[in-house]
Amino acid sequence: YWVAENTAPTESQQTIGQVTMSPKTVGAYTDISRRLLLQSSLDVEGMVQNDIAQILGLAIQQAAISGSGASNQPSGILTQVTPSVIGGTNGLAPTWGNIVQLESDVAVANADVGTLAYLTNAKVRGKLKTTSKVSGQNGFVWESGDTPLNGYRAGVTNAVPSNLTKGTSSGVASATIFGNWADLVIGMWGALDLTVDPYSGSTAGTVRIVALQDVDIALRNVVSFATMVDALTA
Repeated sequence: YWVAENTAPTESQQTIGQVTMSPKTVGAYTDISRRLLLQSSLDVEGMVQNDIAQILGLAIQQAAISGSGASNQPSGILTQVTPSVIGGTNGLAPTWGNIVQLESDVAVANADVGTLAYLTNAKVRGKLKTTSKVSGQNGFVWESGDTPLNGYRAGVTNAVPSNLTKGTSSGVASATIFGNWADLVIGMWGALDLTVDPYSGSTAGTVRIVALQDVDIALRNVVSFATMVDALTA
């Protein structure tokens, strides 16, 4: 409020919300045979534990990106955020305009602050590396350097789906996300639970390695992210 001398502004009322989370369990296990334990020169048990921990990490990453919210999964970004950039009725090859619009949609919502970056998969990156910003001119959408996409950092992981469907383009569309990644919350209850079980397969001499982690995904502000889910790369 703009006020005159000796006049107080009207009291403001800040709106405060609460992001709720509830634990959802991701788990994996595998059995190590007795002969493998006997013959290997490696620390097989430690190797398997590390592999399972990495697998659970990938599962959590995938859930954060595209978890369905069903079948005991958390809801990921692509489930919580309504796509704002539309390529076409049946999908379309991503363009420079699409990439800029992702940034603009976050900016229009006054959410273009914090840890801003793009995230996509290897197929989209490959497509953008051969897509001109302006038809018939030099300069590709995906450039070199630390900020290769529209002047921002860009992450690449195949946890971003490339098997989406748009119209008649069945199972071939890819997603791209832009947003403030500081607003992606991954809540964990306790540390990774690793159990070495020599009893379940004791009659065969196998050792079972079990890993469990309770986790949930939330967005502090849904408008902090903009998505495109119908990019065609072939």
